[in-house]
Amino acid sequence: MAEKSGGPAREESGPFGLPVDSALAADARERLAAVEELLLESVRGEDPLLTQASKHLVEAGGKRFRPMLVLLASHFGDPTAPGVVPAAVVVELTHLGTLYHDDVMDEATVRRGQASANSRWTNTVAILTGDYLFARASDLLADLGPQAVRIQARAFARLVRGQIQETVGPAEGADPLKHYLQVVADKTASLIVVSGQFGALLSGADARVVDTITSACEKIGVAFQLQDDILDITSETDESGKTPGTDLREGIRTLPMHHVLAGVGSGPDDARLRELLVQDLSDDALHAEALALLRAHPAMDCARADLRQYAEDARAELLTLPAIPARDAFTGLCDYVVSRTG
Repeated sequence: MAEKSGGPAREESGPFGLPVDSALAADARERLAAVEELLLESVRGEDPLLTQASKHLVEAGGKRFRPMLVLLASHFGDPTAPGVVPAAVVVELTHLGTLYHDDVMDEATVRRGQASANSRWTNTVAILTGDYLFARASDLLADLGPQAVRIQARAFARLVRGQIQETVGPAEGADPLKHYLQVVADKTASLIVVSGQFGALLSGADARVVDTITSACEKIGVAFQLQDDILDITSETDESGKTPGTDLREGIRTLPMHHVLAGVGSGPDDARLRELLVQDLSDDALHAEALALLRAHPAMDCARADLRQYAEDARAELLTLPAIPARDAFTGLCDYVVSRTG
């Protein structure tokens, strides 16, 4: 049974600084602490280097966005159900594993304000560490039952497909914006979907609630990545903990770039920016020029409007759920994904 709102309750700062019911905030802190404990336990191993490399990103912190989705969704059923905390760890281990691989592919040097694993050790160590985290996630997942295993496997297939499609680009004649949005849905939203779905499903929530949360989390996941892509352009390293303009340098076209290439804007620098976006930007001077022009372009406002629309569509679905404090927290996340800075 989902928890009841029980009338007015005192609010305090909860997940991601959102004002939430005090009881929900206390529960979130307690269960997130249990997630952290199991997360650290899961990456300890007999090999010192593997343990050190595995703990590298775990101890660097992070938002724990996906585990928190699991925990919040569980309040539509029984949040104390035994599979909830392990499921939260499964999604975080999977997410962390992808980051090790992403940094190798992007040749990134910074992650969460620290040297990336590939730059601190080697590409080989980073790749193998990511593989190890996937294995540890699978070990935990096996205890959650065949349905959970299948959900995770299908999501992981989407994630890999999204990465492949991003790498090869759209087919000749395909709509590049549609291709990009599908990549975003597969590469990022897939694991965010699993987070909400696991929390609701493993807590025993009503099937309609599970379906609604699953659908809303798809939209939240797309919005989350759209904001990530915007931040890649607008933020500085000390804000986001990542190297700005990585997508530009790697030739990955994100939403603002698609808007530029589609003809948004009519300023004197538009032609120059479009010229830059279709060439190799590994040169530092060209990269800096493109980044500066893109930051000032009206395509950024178009991208932000698209981001807000995804968040609002998610909110509309969430508002059909039972009126409990967890629903308010979920709708607050729609604001968070739009306004976050890192």
